[in-house]
Amino acid sequence: MNDESKMSEQSSMTGHQEKLQIVGPKDKFPKVTLVEPTQSGYLFLALEVDHRPPVGFFVESQRKKTLIKNLKALARQLLDSNDVLEATVFKAMIVPPGRGALLKDRPEVNIARFDVTLLVEFTTPEAAQSFASSVQWQEALTSADKLASKSITVTASNARRIGPVDHSRDGVFLFNYFYADSLDLNLQVWNYTAGWFEDQTGLDNSTLLLPDPKPGISYTIINHCRWDRLRDILPALLFNRTFRSFVLANFQKNNTAAMPILYRLA
Repeated sequence: MNDESKMSEQSSMTGHQEKLQIVGPKDKFPKVTLVEPTQSGYLFLALEVDHRPPVGFFVESQRKKTLIKNLKALARQLLDSNDVLEATVFKAMIVPPGRGALLKDRPEVNIARFDVTLLVEFTTPEAAQSFASSVQWQEALTSADKLASKSITVTASNARRIGPVDHSRDGVFLFNYFYADSLDLNLQVWNYTAGWFEDQTGLDNSTLLLPDPKPGISYTIINHCRWDRLRDILPALLFNRTFRSFVLANFQKNNTAAMPILYRLA
């Protein structure tokens, strides 16, 4: 399936493809290089435990340490299932620049401040949805919620993919929680700006998660990717002017806001 076919398929979810509004010269950066999305299903748990400033996550409470220990034990158990391909626990490193200005006009949207996450990849979306309804998962959620002030759980499929995200070794992992007034435009503007990250940061992987509709979940897509080191990504977000004039400006023009958080393996 080519990129246009994928876009058409995703647009059918919203009825029709809306017109992307472009800020600045069109195609200023190379188009994103996409590969076929996976057929996997995903179960994603994100929890807010410690309230810290953007660079203060190196200080961890005992509650957070206990939660991470419990989630890592659960991840090991899940890997014994034939339906589970990967189960990985992450903890926040830093909240980088990039939060969308649109959120000031959308006070109903919950700002993502999740400092612990668990991502489970299943063989199929149906397997992820089935496990999300299981007694084992509900018991795990009850236990986790006792240690967190806020949590979300989503099942999801893979809407776009630059390449597989390597969880076998540590690095800098992004979960970018998007809110958009239009899912269709969110997908289009992600597609249009993702080439900037390839060109300016050397990004060669990304799994874009498309959450299944669920009451109380305001995130339209969640992007997940990896770099080797903070210096591969952070300077570009801090000092590269085109991050704001191209990436963030096109998000804003299309009523889309990002809430990025950088993580490491727990």
